[in-house]
Amino acid sequence: MSSVSPVISAADLLTARAAGAEIVVLEVRRDRTDLPAGAALTDPAPAGHLPGAHAADFTDFVGARTRDSGNGPLPSHDQVADLVRRWGIHDGSLVVVYSPDAPSSATRAWWVLRWAGLADVRYLDGGVAAWVSAGGELTDTRPAEGGGTARISLGALPTLDAESAAALARSGHLLDARGSAAYAGSADDPTSGHIPGAHSLPGSANLREAYLLDESALRERYASHLDGEVGSYCGGGVAATVNVLALATIGVRASLYPGSWSQWVTDPDRPVAQGAERG
Repeated sequence: MSSVSPVISAADLLTARAAGAEIVVLEVRRDRTDLPAGAALTDPAPAGHLPGAHAADFTDFVGARTRDSGNGPLPSHDQVADLVRRWGIHDGSLVVVYSPDAPSSATRAWWVLRWAGLADVRYLDGGVAAWVSAGGELTDTRPAEGGGTARISLGALPTLDAESAAALARSGHLLDARGSAAYAGSADDPTSGHIPGAHSLPGSANLREAYLLDESALRERYASHLDGEVGSYCGGGVAATVNVLALATIGVRASLYPGSWSQWVTDPDRPVAQGAERG
């Protein structure tokens, strides 16, 4: 696990800016009408954005979909390299991500950029509201684009595929980051439910108005899942990144199943468990 914290407070970001640190800020927007049911929202959407924040679309962090990829496949090397160039990210940059729409959009961006080998990527704890509360100003201008030179090396964070996710659900701790209703599924829909053996641990419960729970609360929440390998999945590889981020703050390296449930159900031979029990 990297020694670099995956989270930065608004006060620390203000201090870093004042000290002249090389900072790249990404405001990750997502169409709110396209958010999964039960997704945590940053409400209301703020007017303006952090000074120097590049406008990033959630789709920037999603690769090309195929019939069996699931809803949120990982981007290609060229796709991420183009983003790095566009946003002016260098090897020594501190990259800060936040979302005015849903915290999980920012945690997905954090995960993708760390997975792509960027060394210092942080989630802005509390988002825009925290920034304003700390005395930061908002603006309606955007920085110039281009010139980024950071080196990309995909695979810096661990991932699972369907086979290894199924195995982890039995040998370790596979966490389902969706809400309890999605985990339980419905008898009327055979493609609803969860991966057999997976634990229900909604990612949104790690957050309070875009702030992560403190370290002691997170350790208590994950206490029964820290005695072996840990992985997380959700509907499409987004909400699960909140679990991965939360675990990273307490020093636990968790794997992400990017394909998640939307990929799992593309193969009718894969087993499905329903109800509140792990199955």
